[in-house]
Amino acid sequence: MSTKDRTSDETGSKDGGVTAGPNPPAGFEESTNRGPFTTHNGPFFHKINEDGSFVHAFRAAEQHCNGMGIVHGGLVTAFADGLMGTAVWRATDIVGLTIRLNADFLSIAKVGDWVEGTATVTRATRSVAFVEASVQVKTRPILHATGVFKLMGRHQKAR
Repeated sequence: MSTKDRTSDETGSKDGGVTAGPNPPAGFEESTNRGPFTTHNGPFFHKINEDGSFVHAFRAAEQHCNGMGIVHGGLVTAFADGLMGTAVWRATDIVGLTIRLNADFLSIAKVGDWVEGTATVTRATRSVAFVEASVQVKTRPILHATGVFKLMGRHQKAR
C-alpha cells in the first residue's frame, strides 16, 4: 500500500500525506524533554500504564525510512536504546550509559505504522544494569534487544 492509499487515521493527514507526529492513540503524550538526537529524530510519545510500566512510541514517517521505504534499522535500534535507558532510570533512579546493545530484527515497520516499545531491567548491581526491550507494530514484534548499562552514580535523581 502506498502512502497515498492510506487513510487519514493511518497517516494522520487528511490528504494522504504523512506527517511526523500524527494522532497518537489515547493516553499518549508527546515526549518534549529529550536530548537533541532524539528530538531531531522524533517526535516521540510516551504513556505510563496503571501498573507503573511505561510505553514509548512514534508514528513512522518518511523521514524515518531507508532507501527501501521501510523504517531504518538504526532508528529502531536507537529507539530501543532509549527504551532501555528509560527502564534503567525508572528502576534505579540513576542515569545509565549503554555499554552493550544487542538487537534482533524480527520484522519491519512502514510509513504510517504506530511503533511502540517498552523495556524492563532484568538485573541491577551497584555498577551495571541488564535490560531487555521489545518493539512492535500492533501485536507484531519488530525488534528484541538486550543491553548492559553502566550506572553513573553521580547522576542520581534528586530525592
